[in-house]
Amino acid sequence: MAFLLYLAGLALVGAVAAFVSIPLFSRSQVRAVGAGADPGAARWFRQKAEALSAIREAEFDLQMGKLSEEDYRLLRGRYESRALEAIARLEEIQGGAAGAPGAIP
Repeated sequence: MAFLLYLAGLALVGAVAAFVSIPLFSRSQVRAVGAGADPGAARWFRQKAEALSAIREAEFDLQMGKLSEEDYRLLRGRYESRALEAIARLEEIQGGAAGAPGAIP
């Protein structure tokens, strides 16, 4: 009986670990850009995701007292400009793909 409880617990831990780790191994973000899109689109998508993540991390560091307000504004401005640049490039790419024959709107 104890063996079955141990086995059930191990299966539960394995299922939770698999569920939590799926996003780490998924390439759905790169696929979201589109298979027929410009090869540089993956680069811009990655830059946007990294910049937004850095902004969230800087906000957290500010709340925790690890960053001063001045440093936070400096970092936020830098990463906002990177994110906006990537968003603009992705919109250009998607706009060009929308006019292509056979493109999905």
